[in-house]
Amino acid sequence: MVGYALDDLIKQGKVDPASRVELADSRIGMAVKAGAQAPSIKTDAELKQVLLSAKSVAYSDSASGVYIQNELFKKLGVQAQLAPKSTMVERIPVASVVAKGDYEVGFQQVAELLPVPGITFAGKIPEDLQSVTRYAAGIPKNAEHPAEARKLLTYLASPDAQATVRATGLDSVPR
Repeated sequence: MVGYALDDLIKQGKVDPASRVELADSRIGMAVKAGAQAPSIKTDAELKQVLLSAKSVAYSDSASGVYIQNELFKKLGVQAQLAPKSTMVERIPVASVVAKGDYEVGFQQVAELLPVPGITFAGKIPEDLQSVTRYAAGIPKNAEHPAEARKLLTYLASPDAQATVRATGLDSVPR
């Protein structure tokens, strides 16, 4: 789960604090409809130009979308220009509406974009503009099989699991 939510469960006494393991980081990326030219968004200037040039922009109703709407657009100085052509998409993957052609570009956490057919992943937004979500796990204090749970968490955080972590669109946690 999201790291801060796990911390809340630890504070409530529901999860063993010694069992907390940092698993992966999730970054925001951009997608376009399959077949469309995927623009470069490697720099702040490139991302700003893509946003200004896009006919329509979609972003999720999750924490990443709230960040895009309330902070990213401000940081890039494009909030006023994006207001009439950007939409927060509720309850469905942003990539699904981009794949249908409803929006020219879409933003969501990379791991949520990649599994959706009909899109081309353009890339992650620049690191200095990024909002990173850290995922962590822990063992409930009333777990029936805590030793087995610990083995699973150890494996998920191990070097052996990192290729799979990255293949899903998540980033390994620096160790």
